[in-house]
Amino acid sequence: MPAATASQQTPAVEPPKHPLGALTTYELRDYRRQLERAIAYFAAQDPVPAARDELQAKLDTVAAEQDSRSRLAGTRGRSRP
Repeated sequence: MPAATASQQTPAVEPPKHPLGALTTYELRDYRRQLERAIAYFAAQDPVPAARDELQAKLDTVAAEQDSRSRLAGTRGRSRP
């Protein structure tokens, strides 16, 4: 039996151990990368599996959390005289 190459294996997406708001910046970044890899893998399939839509929804939520954190970090620095 031939060994499968990395490009043929479905990328693993480990669900976070905590709610998104409780993840560190690094954990959030890593989760986003896992989702992006899995989405890219599924997007290359023909036909595209329905699981891709679920992953995209999760990625949208992660991106919103990251954007929220970026806005808070930027606002906090400007509020001081």
